[in-house]
Amino acid sequence: MGRRAFSRYAWFFVAYLVAVIVYGAWVRVTGSGAGCGSHWPTCNGEILPTEPAAKTIIEFTHRITSGLCGVFGLVLVGWAFRLFGASSTVFRTAALTLVFIVFEALIGAGLVLGELVADNDSAARAIVIALHLTNTLLLTACAALTAWLAGDPQPPTARGQRPSPTLAAVGLLTLVLISVSGAVTALGDTLFPIEPTLGPGLLDKIRADLSSTNHFLVRLRVGHPLLAILGALLVASLLARPARQGAPWARAALTFLAVELGVGLWNVAWAAPGWLQLVHLLIAQALWVSALLAFAPSWMAGAAPAPHASRASSLTASRTA
Repeated sequence: MGRRAFSRYAWFFVAYLVAVIVYGAWVRVTGSGAGCGSHWPTCNGEILPTEPAAKTIIEFTHRITSGLCGVFGLVLVGWAFRLFGASSTVFRTAALTLVFIVFEALIGAGLVLGELVADNDSAARAIVIALHLTNTLLLTACAALTAWLAGDPQPPTARGQRPSPTLAAVGLLTLVLISVSGAVTALGDTLFPIEPTLGPGLLDKIRADLSSTNHFLVRLRVGHPLLAILGALLVASLLARPARQGAPWARAALTFLAVELGVGLWNVAWAAPGWLQLVHLLIAQALWVSALLAFAPSWMAGAAPAPHASRASSLTASRTA
């Protein structure tokens, strides 16, 4: 019962993290990153903003929801320690989740205090955005592994369901690179909006974007669709065999991969409207989690522990009594 409840809580936490991530993208899309000025952790110098503007409400809400990640993360770590013990893999992944939550807060503070928000189009902002996204992926990865391990996953029996550790690492690294390029591209689409382009005019628009006179964010966004397509083919080839063997996470990852490519092409054709960027990001997070858990058996088979010995013995004793 305790393990099942913990697993459900951990999956709730994963879903909450994804919701906060998507809402963070909404802050960027609406240009609300400077809604609290260059103040952190206060908002415009106040603990609770009075008479806030719309952008202030959006940014302050994001800070509150992000702060709750820390509270939920502490519960996750404490519960994992009590149920599984400090030597368990579940506790270690839960503890790493909390570490990456702290890093996430520090990077967010750096963006605000460095004024790398709103209309800032510097290379520094692009670099920090890339670091921010990488940390976000590591955060969701640790949270998802915690939930997965707590659910007592059964290792796949078919050899084809377990890719080699090297190939699994290549697949995940490919997804990280695609995601990072997508984050930088989304920043460029927000700061330098374009008109929807279809048909023969698309090639002319690509050539225009590559002009040396354009901002570097405009030139970089041309490369993301190509990287996404090539990377998707590689990841799909790694997931194909486990999916054919019936591995559920591999099948889910392939489905999300196909949907993500379709939404990405739609994004290009429609000039990346804000709401579609959020859909794109949401599916990307689902793809990342499902691919991670499809590849996880390559390293973590047999890592799921039983509940902590002292806890289990006390439960047995109480039932005997």
